[in-house]
Amino acid sequence: MDKKLLEEFNKQITREFYSSYLYLGMVTYFEEIGLNGLSTWMRMQTQEELMHAMKMFDYVCERGCTVSLDTIDKPDTKYDSVQHVFAETLKHEQQVTSWINNLYAVARNVNDNAALGFLQWFINEQVEEEKNVSDILAKLKYVENRPAGILFLDKELGSRPAPTPPAAQ
Repeated sequence: MDKKLLEEFNKQITREFYSSYLYLGMVTYFEEIGLNGLSTWMRMQTQEELMHAMKMFDYVCERGCTVSLDTIDKPDTKYDSVQHVFAETLKHEQQVTSWINNLYAVARNVNDNAALGFLQWFINEQVEEEKNVSDILAKLKYVENRPAGILFLDKELGSRPAPTPPAAQ
């Protein structure tokens, strides 16, 4: 694998681990305010991000390269509202999308077709991630902080199933 591409993969692996950690910080907020369904939804998001990190980790290893792990910043655990949490989640997912797009561009620039094929899954996943969070934000806007609406959404999102590992490439 090209040196620059490997460097970018290693950065993204750390970012995916951070994403998992960030969402775990959001779990602490939901636990603190007693919204167990939203906590469950965010726990599933934490697991999903961890699987993304490991998918990339395994890919780098399969390519015969060495993964270089970096430090992970401490995430926020204090938020003003449920809407604030999901607004920050969307902002983060949009940032992840830009990082994945950059990684794809580097792979394209070095003409690494295997990496391009591998990364297409992540590009599609980011479309889904942003849509899911945007849909939640739309519902939150509709309920306008009304406790009954928040509790209904808490119950709905609490039924999110555990993520399944992505298919092998």
